Amino acid sequence: MMIRVELHCHTYHSIDSLMLPEQILKTIDQKGIDRIAITDHNSIEGALELASLAPDRIIVGEEVKTTEGELIAYFIKESVPKNLSSMEAIKALRAQKAFISVPHPFDQERSNHWEEEHLEEIVHLIDAIEVFNSRTLTREPNRMAKAFAARHNLLETAGSDAHTTGEIGRTTIMCPKFEDAESMRQAIAQGEIHAKRSRLWVYFSSARAMYKKSKGWEPPPSVSLE
Repeated sequence: MMIRVELHCHTYHSIDSLMLPEQILKTIDQKGIDRIAITDHNSIEGALELASLAPDRIIVGEEVKTTEGELIAYFIKESVPKNLSSMEAIKALRAQKAFISVPHPFDQERSNHWEEEHLEEIVHLIDAIEVFNSRTLTREPNRMAKAFAARHNLLETAGSDAHTTGEIGRTTIMCPKFEDAESMRQAIAQGEIHAKRSRLWVYFSSARAMYKKSKGWEPPPSVSLE
């Protein structure tokens, strides 16, 4: 059974997104997405919130900031704190038997992009490289990521990096059904990436989200975990 999966999505628990759980679930229904990974920055609260609403469709993930760059982990139960070394973060994620990918590794427009020498140091400890991210300003970072993955025989992931509902599903993977990190490895190896880059307006939407939060924006009580 083949399913359509979105592997990189943020919620209002990320500083640069205002997306609410109900909006995400409605959007994946409309767009025919079978499963979605919620990968907020340094938090799994949004993922757990969505998983409580649709456990069969949500992959609990986290985009973890390390001192060398960012990691994305799937199928985790506990958040890993930011600003650990990459080795420390990977050790904590491996203790949870996570699937680990490196998102947008060569996108120098991002403050947390990787230096290739540091990526080489962890290549034997990760599962995959995100070879397509819809939010790269140019094609070059994705091209470099794909070449790196091929050079090191790593699995290839891809995602929309959605911070708004309009971005969800721009990049997805068609692959066999999977239920945990180990079966995800097998499924991604057989996956087919369907990718589109996002338009420039997405950067303004993230800036708008950060501005609104700086002015005290809070989610509606109906989606609060309190």
